[in-house]
Amino acid sequence: MSPERFMKNVESSTSTLYQVASAAGVSPATVSRFLNGTAKVSEDKRRTIERVIDELNYKPNRLAQSLKIGSTRTIGVLTQSLESGYFNRAMVGIEDAVKAAGYALLIMSGHWHADEEAERVELLIGRRVDGVAILTGNMSDQQILDFSKRVPIVAFGRDVQGARTHGFCLDNYRGACEAVEYLIAQGHRRIAHIAGPDDHRDARARLAGYHDTLARHRIEADPRLVVAGDFSESGGLLALNGLLAANLRFTAIFAANDLTAYGARLALYRRNIRVPEDISLVGFDDLESSMYTTPPLTTVRQPLYDAGIGIGRRMLAMLAHEQPEGEVPQLSLIVRESVRLL
Repeated sequence: MSPERFMKNVESSTSTLYQVASAAGVSPATVSRFLNGTAKVSEDKRRTIERVIDELNYKPNRLAQSLKIGSTRTIGVLTQSLESGYFNRAMVGIEDAVKAAGYALLIMSGHWHADEEAERVELLIGRRVDGVAILTGNMSDQQILDFSKRVPIVAFGRDVQGARTHGFCLDNYRGACEAVEYLIAQGHRRIAHIAGPDDHRDARARLAGYHDTLARHRIEADPRLVVAGDFSESGGLLALNGLLAANLRFTAIFAANDLTAYGARLALYRRNIRVPEDISLVGFDDLESSMYTTPPLTTVRQPLYDAGIGIGRRMLAMLAHEQPEGEVPQLSLIVRESVRLL
């Protein structure tokens, strides 16, 4: 088959593009650019085009589009764990942000290993994705900047910026301050902290928020009450077992994330220590399961779905050669039943 005939066949469905344009009162070129995510149209016009596409059940031929514009309409996502509810909420947000523009996600996991993360980004680029969204991880900023010479990158949880790289972070420090402020307001002064990995940016910010909030209230921090965790349930279990074995006195625990809090809760349960009657417990993330723990967990909510929306919109802007912008979602304390007033 000749190339001309092949293109004619793959474009056979695009004749209805003219019907969409006519019904929406715009040019076919505007509809085409809208579908490619590059059209600048008013909000009213955008809604009109979307309504007409829905009413006519128009299905653009993605193969024809990719051949014409050199785009696979695919965005790669490097996550750290496909099992984590933390990352899943962000990925849902990314998908919702880009699907209206005709993009699909190709997702790979780096498992918190820098070498594996770099290998996965190489694989994504090899699959000819149009851009890559990186959800935290252990690669260096320089590695990300090097990859961005080949494909646009939005990096969540990082401050890295470049010609084709955009990073943004949630305010983990402020979230930790709010959690510890709440415990202090409830009368707690001996507050233990199960930290995250010391090489993880978010964990360091939460630890700094813990220390600074105690200092602002002139509460002397006991270094023995800060123990290392790894953001996992087992890490929380082991860390709290160590605290309890040391016979240290404390009335509350600020866990570096919800998974750590789950493990700590199990350690307390096995010692017949009640939450919150004997020990109060606060987490960080607000995973969906945290409202169903016993008791429901007080925690800092990270708006990860909203962050995912922000990642997707920033990626679309970069692909349209526009400046990526947008507000950074704010964290908030979700008060449930795991903290006692002393």
